Amino acid sequence: MIIGIGVDVCPVERFAASLARTPGLRDRLFTPAEQRTPAGGERSSESLAARFAAKEALAKALGAPGDLRWHDAEVVVGERGRPHLEVRGTVARRAAELGVTSWHVSLSHDGGIASAMVIAEGTAT
Repeated sequence: MIIGIGVDVCPVERFAASLARTPGLRDRLFTPAEQRTPAGGERSSESLAARFAAKEALAKALGAPGDLRWHDAEVVVGERGRPHLEVRGTVARRAAELGVTSWHVSLSHDGGIASAMVIAEGTAT
């Protein structure tokens, strides 16, 4: 059963400017693992904007409670390059309250826009 769906878009250029303008923002929004590629390099602005959109979409799928912490949701790349979500802390608690047992996430970036869709699936409580 679908518990919630979230979609978000993020203008890449504006997001990159925010990261450049605000020292520490990258570390506030993303875990160290999210900031690096699987090969160990720094992620592109497009990739980070898509991950930001995924976190925003995740919050929407959970009903957008105001107490979620950025590092409590992490976009992880699977063995075939497919993204998935790992949740803990505030995000895991809200998901458990709603009966979420699994996540589906899709990331994209093209034409200067990054986007993400998150589906929270589970059993209604």
